[in-house]
Amino acid sequence: MKHRPATDSMQRIQSSLRTLKLNTIATILDEELARAAQSATPPTELLERLLAAEADALTQRRIERRINESRLPERKLLTDFDFDFQKGIDKAQIMELAKLNFIHRKQGVIIAGNSGTGKSHIAKALLLLGCRETYRCRYTTASDMLRDLFSGLADDTLALKLKRYLTPDLLLIDEVGFDRLEQQDPRNACLFHKVIDGRYCKKSTMITSNIDFKELGDYLGDPVITTAIVDRMVHHAIILSIEGPSWRLHQSQQLNNRTTRD
Repeated sequence: MKHRPATDSMQRIQSSLRTLKLNTIATILDEELARAAQSATPPTELLERLLAAEADALTQRRIERRINESRLPERKLLTDFDFDFQKGIDKAQIMELAKLNFIHRKQGVIIAGNSGTGKSHIAKALLLLGCRETYRCRYTTASDMLRDLFSGLADDTLALKLKRYLTPDLLLIDEVGFDRLEQQDPRNACLFHKVIDGRYCKKSTMITSNIDFKELGDYLGDPVITTAIVDRMVHHAIILSIEGPSWRLHQSQQLNNRTTRD
């Protein structure tokens, strides 16, 4: 019975922690109190440790929420990129981009190159880093974005849909030029322009593409408007051109070679 006051006190503390949504502290409190008693930890150090654990948990939840909101289809890492194989990329330049200063400067990043050279891997990895720094990020392919915006013309929701692409601190428009079906309507150029112009000098935009700028007019269906798009895309942008072999083709050849030997 003599231990009941302490037990009641701990129950009230736990209840207060749950009410305040300090769930991490509530979970580790007993263990940390026992540890502090054993090592004679000063109260301020114990409090600091508890608050640090709660703050870290909160940060991790925010990061996970940012990643989910970004709609990244996969979590690519720069550490998984084979820079030794893809010598057409300046690793030092990529590592400088990984500091994400371009987001603070509201600069654009354009990564161009043939299919399979690692454009999307690098761009997705940079977007993931942005999420981990709790920037608001968004991933989309060019065709998905244009299809989404195009549907807004039919049901008068274009302004609402545009916000999805204008609001993020970092927007990745992947695979520009891959889906040739999107070039059939010249309104695609107007829609693409609304996104680029709306973000110009306000937010950072990353673009990956396997076509040359001069081909964008054909891709988007309106060479005149595309000129204005390209002008805004390249102004103050960091442009990376990857000239190297296809990693997917390399993997396929390795697999075929192993199959042949077997």
